[in-house]
Amino acid sequence: MNLFDIQGKKALVTGGTRGLGYGMAEGLMEAGCEVAIVGTSDKVFQVAEDFRARGFLCHGVKADFSRQEDVLRGFQECVEKLGGELDILVNAHGVQRRHSAEDFPMEDWNLVINVNLNSIFMLCQEAGKLMLKKGSGKIINVASMNAFFGGQTIPAYAAAKGGVAQLTKELSNDWMSRGINVNALAPGYMATDMNEALLDPENPRYQQITQRIPAGRWGNGGDMKGPCIFLASHASDYLGGAIIPVDGGYLVK
Repeated sequence: MNLFDIQGKKALVTGGTRGLGYGMAEGLMEAGCEVAIVGTSDKVFQVAEDFRARGFLCHGVKADFSRQEDVLRGFQECVEKLGGELDILVNAHGVQRRHSAEDFPMEDWNLVINVNLNSIFMLCQEAGKLMLKKGSGKIINVASMNAFFGGQTIPAYAAAKGGVAQLTKELSNDWMSRGINVNALAPGYMATDMNEALLDPENPRYQQITQRIPAGRWGNGGDMKGPCIFLASHASDYLGGAIIPVDGGYLVK
């Protein structure tokens, strides 16, 4: 048996129109999955069409995960497009807001917590209901290096990602004995839109970060493909509640 074979599996990837979510959705489709991607704008339909033009099975669903009713609607629409089945859930969506802690607006706090933590639980809960019925499933959350350290000017993001890491462990405790593997990937410093403020090569902070990464570069969506496929496949059947850094070695430097 090929432990990494996920041919024909049905997957839902949130945040699949750009960045890390795009990379993981692409990786799953390259490995033979049918994938529903979720985005906040009409761009999701064009991205899905572009994937289909390359010969992949892809569906686009538009949803705003800052609103609870949209989380549930978006999930159900994805499952319907996948023929009522779901084998893999990848929660890769997220937002970022930056302010010093003493000035952080509650409006931004609530937005980040709703999108980056509350909606993750709701999606896991809905996926769990389906997966428990058939006794199998893979849930892959996206935590962050901020689950290990605090960062600066991102108190809501750090709190949410720490919550995602703990939620991943709790869900694994609840569901692993019933056939569902729940694990998380913790990306390091990635060259995505979310880190645009840090990506100026002239920025001293960019230089400090890059010098600490043993791989010698920032990561990208392609670096998430292999770890995602691993967690989506039988190769990870004995893994539960793990928070796996994908960081070019940054954490251990």
